[in-house]
Amino acid sequence: MTVPVIPFAEGEARLDWKALTEALAAGHLLPRAQVGDTFLQRDPDTVLSRAAWIDGMGVAVKTATIFPGNPANDKPAVNGGVALYSDVDGTLEALIDFHLVTKWKTAGDSLLGALRLARRDSKRVLIVGAGTVGHSLREAYSVGFPGAEFTVWNRTPARAARLAGAYPGAAVAEDLEAAVKRADIIACATMSLEPVIRGAWLQPGQHLDLIGAYRADMREADDEALRQSRIFVDSRETVLGHIGELKTPLEAGAISKADVLGDFYDLAGGGFVRKSDDEITLFKNGGGAHLDLMTSRYILDCWRGGRPN
Repeated sequence: MTVPVIPFAEGEARLDWKALTEALAAGHLLPRAQVGDTFLQRDPDTVLSRAAWIDGMGVAVKTATIFPGNPANDKPAVNGGVALYSDVDGTLEALIDFHLVTKWKTAGDSLLGALRLARRDSKRVLIVGAGTVGHSLREAYSVGFPGAEFTVWNRTPARAARLAGAYPGAAVAEDLEAAVKRADIIACATMSLEPVIRGAWLQPGQHLDLIGAYRADMREADDEALRQSRIFVDSRETVLGHIGELKTPLEAGAISKADVLGDFYDLAGGGFVRKSDDEITLFKNGGGAHLDLMTSRYILDCWRGGRPN
């Protein structure tokens, strides 16, 4: 049997954002994933491999090659691929484009969180950060919250204007504080080392979606934002001790582990839910390798024309 190689455009044409969130939720009904990361470095280049194994779903190994000098030669700095293996016999089932898995995993992770934690009548979505993930969030949230109006803020206004201009009806925010206060959902996807979202700006009923921080030295929201919010994560195991968004305030005593009320493994038991219209919910998207596996399995199912997991 020929192993399918699933490229970006042809693979994406078969996918649906809400169906992906259903696949992610279903994946969390299976046993908890085993996950592991490995790094190889040859300054300034890096190879990162993230592996996940879920009993009943299979194995995925997602490898990223980061070569910072590539753009000078008109090549992308980040490349890679995802190998998906059978849970039954370990044979290779598919090779999937790295960027396809990353895009849909990242925005789908946030969309699942928002569909469970944001108010269902949310109509004003603020995207903070106008990079690649910002574009993906605009696509995903427009499906999850039909009719919502979108505003974009970026430190470089020209980049915010480019993102807004790519989607009819989107606006550019000049004042971040005012834009945060007005929004129902704030989706933050920056590369910031210091908080850009202040708890003093948050309003009752909002949902804060934090995506950008992925290292121990990175944060997008300050301690006051955490203290004002009911806090949720996609995975306690891959977020709490690893990503500065929660690792730093936990170590400083600004919050405790008891303040983290649920992760996606609590979806089925009802522990991952908004309880009132006026509370502030905060979701940290950590994007672990188990989510790459669930997304890859969904992509392969769609490629084969079957029903997603």
